[in-house]
Amino acid sequence: MYQILLIHGPNLNLLGEREPEVYGKVTIEKINAELEKEAGRLNIKLKIVQSNHEGEIVDLIGKAKNEFQGIIINPAAYTHTSVAIRDAISAASIPAIEVHLSNIYAREEFRHTSLIAPVSRGQISGFGMHSYILGLTAMTKILKDKT
Repeated sequence: MYQILLIHGPNLNLLGEREPEVYGKVTIEKINAELEKEAGRLNIKLKIVQSNHEGEIVDLIGKAKNEFQGIIINPAAYTHTSVAIRDAISAASIPAIEVHLSNIYAREEFRHTSLIAPVSRGQISGFGMHSYILGLTAMTKILKDKT
């Protein structure tokens, strides 16, 4: 059974109440419940973590290769600013997929640059909660194709 680490970045704990016109009304709890259900269907073990702290996210990624076969991450605002998270993903040497609820390319110009995308297997954005489900499906395919 594959084990995947899923990281929700800063402010995603506020989903459902923060800027619903951008992020929708879905809560992080609803996203996590749907992800757990999909992981069960795919026979995947999923560890879900949310952190507002860059260093904690870097530590999680740094330890991931010892326990997980893949990482799905919504780095949120750190997408555009964190060289540390980018470098941790690169050093982890396991596949990572970047996901976003909103289409970052349809938003403010500063959000159009992702430091994470170049070290990820792919990026999925703009599909709301389904971005995560698509990321989980893609990661499962990547891992199965490796074996």
